[in-house]
Amino acid sequence: MGNFASGVMLVMFRPFGIGDAVTAGGVTGKVERISVFNTTLLTFDNQIMIIPNGIITNDVIINITANPTRRLDMVFGISYDDDIKVAKEVFESVLSEESRILPEPKPVIAVSELADSSVNFWVRPWVKTAEYWDVKFALIEKIKLELEAAGITIPYPQRDLHIYNSDQSSD
Repeated sequence: MGNFASGVMLVMFRPFGIGDAVTAGGVTGKVERISVFNTTLLTFDNQIMIIPNGIITNDVIINITANPTRRLDMVFGISYDDDIKVAKEVFESVLSEESRILPEPKPVIAVSELADSSVNFWVRPWVKTAEYWDVKFALIEKIKLELEAAGITIPYPQRDLHIYNSDQSSD
């Protein structure tokens, strides 16, 4: 009965529809079918997942494709030895060359953290939802190449190990 009642709620309130990309009941995929007892999602790796509606309505529902635009949230770290202004210029240049980035809202490029091994930047442009993944993959590759060309280092976590030799006599 609980799944039936949840199915009725899904039909009435319509938090998602056929064809929407959602995360529901702990599963992410494209909605293929909604019935009164369960919802069928096709995952992005081509698996069919049938989720009881009670699980869906008792959890958070994220409708990924509900809005026509979406913000890309990317973090890039540079070495503490590198010039923050040069890195910021690289980010701005790459974003200005990418025609799929929306002019409004304006992209955010900001130092977000002084981390253990890097100075981290948030790079947050807005794109059409349908172009989200294509733009994200293109930007990551282009930014990496352009940072390298500008002599900026993308560090990886490092630890310094200091070994002390203590002379101990055991007579």
